[in-house]
Amino acid sequence: MIFNKNYRFIISQNLSAKANTCIDFALFKAFQQNSLPILRLYSWQNSITLGAGQKEIDYETLINEYKNNSAKRITGGGVLFHGHDISYSLIIPASYIEDKGVKETYELICSFVLYFYDKLGLKANFAKDVKEIVLSKSAFCQVGFEAYDIIINGQKIGGNAQKRSKNVIFQHGSIPLKTIKKDEKYGASLEDFNINLDFDLAIDALKEAFEKTFTAKLIESNLDENEQNIYNELYEGK
Repeated sequence: MIFNKNYRFIISQNLSAKANTCIDFALFKAFQQNSLPILRLYSWQNSITLGAGQKEIDYETLINEYKNNSAKRITGGGVLFHGHDISYSLIIPASYIEDKGVKETYELICSFVLYFYDKLGLKANFAKDVKEIVLSKSAFCQVGFEAYDIIINGQKIGGNAQKRSKNVIFQHGSIPLKTIKKDEKYGASLEDFNINLDFDLAIDALKEAFEKTFTAKLIESNLDENEQNIYNELYEGK
């Protein structure tokens, strides 16, 4: 199970969209069934990411606005804006939660994010549990409502997405810390709820939430040689 495990703990700060997405790809590709699970917390330059199924040509104007600081994520979903958020990536062996389906896995993994919000004094729920929310899809991540999106005071905050292979479960998510524009495409942020956290404070709070939720031990780490080689190949090839 996911509980009572040692996890490699990787922190990455202020990286480009290309760099962050390449790290996610590298960690996923390098992961083996007997690998230590990984939690990565990271921040971004001002950038955007597209879902794996989206076409860059459809968002050419937006990409140009961000001076081509854009990339496709390893997961699906809509356009997501970065630079004001903190993100997590969790990579675990599929055997940790082999008895659960995709939806149940979302709920389990996102429980540490709910804990994070709760410790900040915010009541967070999944969209499926808020009767006023109508589930819908959108080309922009913050506009649509999926069942396991997180809702605070009727507003969606951040987003989470998952990718699986036979032996690996990868999930990542974004938590907006600051408000950069009053526009539904950017979604709500902690600042909108009078919570002011910088990256370092958010790291500490998420680390505590993860450790308490999963009774986990986090061991500080960096990319290993294999992961770094895969990252270099991906980065140079993109």
